[in-house]
Amino acid sequence: MYVRRLELVDFRSYERVGVDLEPGANVLVGANGVGKTNLVEALGYVATLDSHRVATDAPLVRLGAESAVIRCAVVHEGRELLVELEIVPGKANRARLGRSPARRARDVLGALRLVLFAPEDLELVRGDPAERRRYLDDLLVLRQPRYAGVRADYERVVKQRNALLRTAYLARKTGGTRGGDLSTLAVWDTHLARHGAELLAGRLELVAALTPHVTKAYDAVAAGRAEAGIVYRPSVELVEPVPDRAALTEALTTALAETRTAEVERGTTLVGPHRDDLVLTLGPLPAKGYASHGESWSFALALRLAAYDLLRSDGIEPVLALDDVFAELDAGRRERLAELVGGAAQLLVTCAVDDDVPVALRGTRYQVGEGTVSRVE
Repeated sequence: MYVRRLELVDFRSYERVGVDLEPGANVLVGANGVGKTNLVEALGYVATLDSHRVATDAPLVRLGAESAVIRCAVVHEGRELLVELEIVPGKANRARLGRSPARRARDVLGALRLVLFAPEDLELVRGDPAERRRYLDDLLVLRQPRYAGVRADYERVVKQRNALLRTAYLARKTGGTRGGDLSTLAVWDTHLARHGAELLAGRLELVAALTPHVTKAYDAVAAGRAEAGIVYRPSVELVEPVPDRAALTEALTTALAETRTAEVERGTTLVGPHRDDLVLTLGPLPAKGYASHGESWSFALALRLAAYDLLRSDGIEPVLALDDVFAELDAGRRERLAELVGGAAQLLVTCAVDDDVPVALRGTRYQVGEGTVSRVE
């Protein structure tokens, strides 16, 4: 799989730009702040319907414009598919596949499989559990796009259930009775257990498949200085080593019943996949709080490389994007990384200094300026 052409209209700093890309290595060179990251961010948005840099869509639209358009031609197994997304802040995005309107924006998921590593990924190691849950769920959707619906259904249930608990909590705090009715909470418990079990099952299966790839990738990047591992930590007690969906539904149902009093007192949902964590370890110690800056950087990179390798082992050949990664690595890590990614069907690299990129990755070059992208012949 590779992206043959990318076009942006009113996306970030670009009023209008188009660039033809090639299979193999594509290196985007330019000074800091000219828009290199915006290009790979746009492709990441097509792949996940989300930005790795911001939580809302508004910053993606150029100042003064009402909407932004991302258009890319993706070639897979010899066939080209045109994918188009219109981003309209505050409204549902519109999508087209092969010039035909899609019923929902998420129908484009799976058209482009892309793994993106960016400096923000340090938060996977150092940040809150939400960052690691997002990593797992994005990878779930890349592997099996149907999980986008599972994820959306679960998030909707949690939002509705929290609204009900919050209303009751506020009513009790103010001494009133209006809005304190929790008679429908049992219905939301059922929905949460069902959708949560599906999401939890997907995550557990994913972590089991991903673990050896993480260990291998970290060993390659860090030259065997420590053994990296990942462990999924659920917010509910799982009796069986590999529970099925029925057992997970039962476990969530039981946990919700046991925490009912505490949830009503605090006005929020305390158990479920939205409270889980992916624990990262280096040897016997947790990476968070113990890993050095270099180890954290290597671990974050290993998580993305592991995702890339897992997709390839599934028979999916994703696009790999490395945003400003080589500047943070010493010479040894640069060369090891180049060896790991040199065989990618398509590799996109951004850098401020051309010499930071190893010679092995000196493929097609592009010069990025203020609002422009030009190929270097």
